[in-house]
Amino acid sequence: MGIAERKTRERQQRALQIMDAAKRVFSAKGFSGATMEEIAQAAELSPATLYLYFKNKNELYASLNLRMLTFLRERLGKLAQDRSLDCRQKVRALSGALYDVFLFDPLILFNVFHMQSSEALGALSPPMVEKINGLAAQALRAMGAIFQEGMDQGVFRPGHPIALADMVWAVFSGLV
Repeated sequence: MGIAERKTRERQQRALQIMDAAKRVFSAKGFSGATMEEIAQAAELSPATLYLYFKNKNELYASLNLRMLTFLRERLGKLAQDRSLDCRQKVRALSGALYDVFLFDPLILFNVFHMQSSEALGALSPPMVEKINGLAAQALRAMGAIFQEGMDQGVFRPGHPIALADMVWAVFSGLV
């Protein structure tokens, strides 16, 4: 392994260390009550080090959401592509997939919903907003593909599969 690979791996490990500390602090104090100094202390790093990895507290908070959104996209994508299930079975399995997303990390899922419903996205860098929006859109399209399959097979009435997926997501959000 070369020096560049080692440095990349160490940087990724440090970012995960910071994110784990941030999750603990956000969990204990909430987003508004948490400070970068407290997160740095929990990560056993200097506050300046955090800013080498994350632009600000919003960016750090959003990075936690990326892991959840990636899991959501992968879980829904696998369900949508599962050829062993018909569209009715996929719709029934959708609740199980969403429950798996909840079990992945309930706190971070709550953070995802908070991020979506707040003005926090405005404080993020354009690349971070693009990542969040991209992952969310991919997850929504995967869910919409399940409904589109049912519409194509005449099982469901024709309509707007993405709008239906968005409604299911809204209900799930409300339940959580």
